[in-house]
Parts: sequence; structure tokens; C-alpha cells
Amino acid sequence: MELTVWRTFVTVCRLGSLSAAAAELHHTQSAVSRQIAGLERQLGTALIERHARGVRPTPAGEVFRRHAVATLDEADRAVRAVREVRDGAFDRPLAVGATPSLAAGIVPEAVRALLEQAGSLRWSLLPGLSAPLHNRVIAGDLDLAVVTDAPPGLPHEPRVERRFLGLDEMVVALPVGHPRAGHGPVPLRTLADQIWVEDDDGSAALLRQHAARAGLTARIELAAADLLGKLALVATGHAIALIPGVLARALRTDVTTVGLVDPPTRGIYAVTPRRDPHPSAAPLLDHLAAAFAPSPPQPQPQPPAARKAATDRRT
Repeated sequence: MELTVWRTFVTVCRLGSLSAAAAELHHTQSAVSRQIAGLERQLGTALIERHARGVRPTPAGEVFRRHAVATLDEADRAVRAVREVRDGAFDRPLAVGATPSLAAGIVPEAVRALLEQAGSLRWSLLPGLSAPLHNRVIAGDLDLAVVTDAPPGLPHEPRVERRFLGLDEMVVALPVGHPRAGHGPVPLRTLADQIWVEDDDGSAALLRQHAARAGLTARIELAAADLLGKLALVATGHAIALIPGVLARALRTDVTTVGLVDPPTRGIYAVTPRRDPHPSAAPLLDHLAAAFAPSPPQPQPQPPAARKAATDRRT
């Protein structure tokens, strides 16, 4: 299959019209029709269907469109990279992956610190779940991934380096008006009558394990497609949710958190390839580690009598 044909198909889907796609691509409408028909013959199924205002992808066409867009984007990046090498302007971008909760704050902040130190650097951030991100480091698609050991955990893989960054305590996300808001940390049994929502198997496993230790069964009755959907159900009062503590400072304003007594934890790790590491991966690791370093204790204010006694001793 030629990428030119894929680009034609994507353009037809985006514009919803064979004639509009032909005009944008400087083809004739009959040439566009032939390309789409040839693609459909190769795949053995219809990819577009006509309606009153033009055309739209069939269910099979929509699936193909999503993959085609990703493939064309990657092909365009490959062409740009080759041209940069040819022109002597190649600057290898830093590809970073992170779980959604870490991509919401800690990882971008660490990259900002890196840029302040190192200057200009092209970089990208790919949010995802730990296992796929781990695999993308192995495949060479990512230079660094920040992942967790939440169930089912991380596999042993000799092709990558794994650096422990710190432990993250899970907290409970509540709507702002919830009776338990602002009264933590609380034992899990005080939330035994609540409905929970989960968006991935790892977080659900942590909740079930913690509930089992407390002799309870968590009522996970709602499911969300992703973290944003999970927080939306919390904000609107449909459920409460177990979320990473690192996410607390990046929450929407209509969601708050409460800590748990003896909370479940998960380890945070940075994963990098053993071979051909990116030059900026090591300093970024240092900034990530600093984000998890314990804060130095703050001096406690002295009562007035103690301050007076200290002043008298100095004088």
C-alpha cells in the first residue's frame, strides 16, 4: 500500500468530500475515487459510505483512519529527520513517556528544570500505562519512561535500566462537598458504604487488596475509560476513587482528596534503554529524583516566651 493513497483517504475523511479532497490534493475527483476503490479492494471491505452531504468513513474505515493518521505522522517525522541530517541541523529530540498522573505535573516540571539548565531541546511527552510505556522503551520509541510497579508490576528486562525514584501514597478523590473532605487521614472502613469508580486494572487491584486487608469489599460499580473520566464521575458525585498522591496538586477545582490510614503505595521508576541512551536522559533523571526527594524539615515557630528567652540569652 502506498502512503500517497493513505494520505488521500485521510484527507477524504477529514473533509467529508471526494471533490474537496481532490481540490486540496491537486487531483481529479475520478483519481481520488480510484485510489479509495483500490484501497478498499486491498483491504477487502468498504472504507467510506455516502450520505446526503458527502462521505464519511464506515466503522472499518474509521479504524483504518486512526492507524493511517499515526502512520503518516510518523512518516512525516522520518522525512523531517532525514532532511535535518542532510542539512547538518539534526538535533535528536528527547522522547519521554509517563503514566497519566505523572504526566499531569511531575514530569513536565522536571523537563522545565532540565530546559532551564540545558537550554533549547526538542522533546515530546507520551502519556500511557506502565506496561506499554516499558515496551516502547525496549522498542526504541522512547528515551525515558516514568512508570509504576502497580499490579501487575514491571517485568525483569535486561535491555533497560530501571531507577527507583520514590514511593507514591495513594489517596481518595472526593467531590468537594463530600462529608469526609478535609477530615483525613481516615480508615478505609469509614468509606465502606461508598461507590467507587476505576479506570484501570492496576488501580483497581490496589484498592481491592487494601480493602481485603481491612476486611472489606470495595464496591467498584463504575468504570471510566481514562483518568479524566474517572475524575469527572467523582466531581459530579457519582463515586469516589483511589488516585495517585502525585496527582493531588493537579486536580480540577471541584475534586478534593482525603488520605488513608496505612495507604496503599506504588513505586515510581524511571526506565531507560541500556544501549544508546539519549544525552539528556541522565540530567532529566536527576531532576525527577529531586522531585521525589524528601523536603527538609521546616523550622517550627517559637512561642513568645521562648523567643524572649532566646533574645535575653543573646543580649
